[in-house]
Amino acid sequence: MDAEGIDAGRRRWQARYDAAHKRDAAGGSGAEHPRDWTRSTLSGDPVEPVYGPAPGDSVDGFERIGWPGEFPFTRGLYATGYRGRSWTIRQFAGFGNAEQTNERYKMILKAGGGGLSVAFDMPTLMGRDSDDPRSLGEVGHCGVAIDSAADMEILFKDIPLGEVTTSMTISGPAVPVFCMYLVAAERQGVDTARLNGTLQTDIFKEYIAQKEWLFPPEPHLKLIGDLMEYCSEGIPAYKPLSVSGYHIREAGATAAQELAYTLADGFGYVELGLSRGLDVDTFAPGLSFFFDAHVDFFEEIAKFRAARRIWARWMRDVYGATTEKAQWLRFHTQTAGVSLTAQQPYNNVVRTAVEALAAVLGGTNSLHTNALDETLALPSEQAAEIALRTQQVLMEETGVANVADPLGGSWYIEALTDRIEADAEKIFERIKERGRRTVPDGREPRWPITAGILQGIEDGWFTGEIAESAFRYQRALEKGDKKVVGVNCHEGSVTGDLEILRVGHEVEREQVRALGGRKAGRDEAGITKGLHAMIAAARAGSNMIEPMLAAVRAEATLGEICDALRDEWGVYTEPAGF
Repeated sequence: MDAEGIDAGRRRWQARYDAAHKRDAAGGSGAEHPRDWTRSTLSGDPVEPVYGPAPGDSVDGFERIGWPGEFPFTRGLYATGYRGRSWTIRQFAGFGNAEQTNERYKMILKAGGGGLSVAFDMPTLMGRDSDDPRSLGEVGHCGVAIDSAADMEILFKDIPLGEVTTSMTISGPAVPVFCMYLVAAERQGVDTARLNGTLQTDIFKEYIAQKEWLFPPEPHLKLIGDLMEYCSEGIPAYKPLSVSGYHIREAGATAAQELAYTLADGFGYVELGLSRGLDVDTFAPGLSFFFDAHVDFFEEIAKFRAARRIWARWMRDVYGATTEKAQWLRFHTQTAGVSLTAQQPYNNVVRTAVEALAAVLGGTNSLHTNALDETLALPSEQAAEIALRTQQVLMEETGVANVADPLGGSWYIEALTDRIEADAEKIFERIKERGRRTVPDGREPRWPITAGILQGIEDGWFTGEIAESAFRYQRALEKGDKKVVGVNCHEGSVTGDLEILRVGHEVEREQVRALGGRKAGRDEAGITKGLHAMIAAARAGSNMIEPMLAAVRAEATLGEICDALRDEWGVYTEPAGF
């Protein structure tokens, strides 16, 4: 890009920055008090809000780097960086029953957490009730048990849902769980149109990596489409679909695979919305993303920057999005659980801090930091506090939030960003090629990415590619080519055993007892009517959310709703692979 183009971009950035500063000074940011926008180093030297080429310089390819807040958003979505809008500290928590988790949420909020993120137990993730025989021994162990709207009401007791953003990490039964969340808000007297938060919902990544599916892919996409329509029309701030690369990376994918498979899934959901006749500029801002921050510091920063650039370009050039918000890739990050080790667990504090710093320097919009003991059990209160304080130290003490995209223009970072983008584009072509196999004569399908994803799920391509990457990593670890401190090098330690959180069996017994009491006193006729209407809507191709809500208001359980859908749609069986 020539000097004139670069200087024009700098002037556009300055105008955006000044406008945001002016809004904040006038109280338009929503903060109780205007922020102090001046920043300096620890030694007192002032720092600029962004850095770039010197005035009058030309830089080849600078249009791919650009300025913060401007297409292609490589350097971030906002001209102000974190000066005007800090990342949200969102700690993932859930264990035992709703009452126990409610107490942990209150602790997180009191300690300075900015948002909540719900971890559900395995029966809930699989759409099973706590009294289901297949739930035995699993209730409340890897997250909170939620059986009906009454549990959701307890989960958020004394936490105003109209004021706190809430993320829920659940995909297979996400829609009925969301209906329970809406009913809990109604019972608080909250206007559900005001709700703000994120629901994971991403079923593609379940078939690809996490394996917590309920139904075959295509009917499940119908349910997701219904949710997208419902939120687009009535809950404009809520993000009904968080496209999740985290679980893909945790399964063994490389950084480029995580990025490409995740963005391809996102493109598939864009195609779903378009197939429903939805306006891309209206529904696309309701999509968000969830990435893994792994331990290779610079590669992760480059991955996040490439993700924004690819998404913006595809949304504009392929799917016709015309507004900036529809081109934005907003993402949450969680530090890498798979990088944590049971050996020398205090080393995990260091790993998590490095990963969190990569997420921040990559421009994450919200962040969860893992606790040092999560490789052994659910986090203890002390470990959860250390994880929270890790973010607060980064935010308050290090100065990393002073400058937007402080590594932008680094030869190494820009080369890595370009390389990961190029690798991702190659993977997109492979996905589209798989889709062409599903139509006669190899023609382009109407929705090419969706066709390729469905075919890749059906023939096991995604899982095979991830398995190969995981095998290469494991082989390098066992040969000693990949070093992990405390595992295959520097193994001597004075650290004793940790005291870890254990969920007792009495939690399961109490949850089953409470569920039995609710079933004995509920509106059976209302449940039956709601479930029948839900299945009738499924058969008619109409939206299923309202009849599902009616069943939830009558205290239909998660298992009852999911079983009704299983009976209608069948269950999914993964293709065998060798």
